[in-house]
Amino acid sequence: MEGVELNRIVPRHTAVVRATVPMRGLPAFLSRAFAAVADALARQGVHVTGPPLALYRSAPGDAVDVEAGFPVAAEVLPEGEIRPSSVPGGAAIETVHTGPYDTLGDAYRQLAGWMQRHGRHPADLSWESYLTGPDDPAGPETLIVWPIAEDVTAVAEHG
Repeated sequence: MEGVELNRIVPRHTAVVRATVPMRGLPAFLSRAFAAVADALARQGVHVTGPPLALYRSAPGDAVDVEAGFPVAAEVLPEGEIRPSSVPGGAAIETVHTGPYDTLGDAYRQLAGWMQRHGRHPADLSWESYLTGPDDPAGPETLIVWPIAEDVTAVAEHG
């Protein structure tokens, strides 16, 4: 894992397939979802603006609530299981994990440790952008983005 960076994320439109998936079925779901979304985007003429991503709306357990697809230049029209969605903006920590997907948990634990050391609290969602694929000779690179929960007291004081 590279270093942890605190950044301000810009919200982006996404085109996704959303499902609750058993963890063991996640790789197959992601592969199927990426192909289905890419096909729908090609039919609709919507441009992809970044690498494939998976947005996790729940903490992984036996299963996870996940959206898989691509960031896009414009909102996609619903088509079959394809839906418009977005990644939120705001403060987030990011890191690039190089290595097998089954070691991503180590990167998340390091990010959680960073938040704890810096008095921050994670939001209820996170996402991964797959910068290179599993067959990359250097190993897959995955950008992990974990938004920071808004400090309600600070908002109340300044709002």
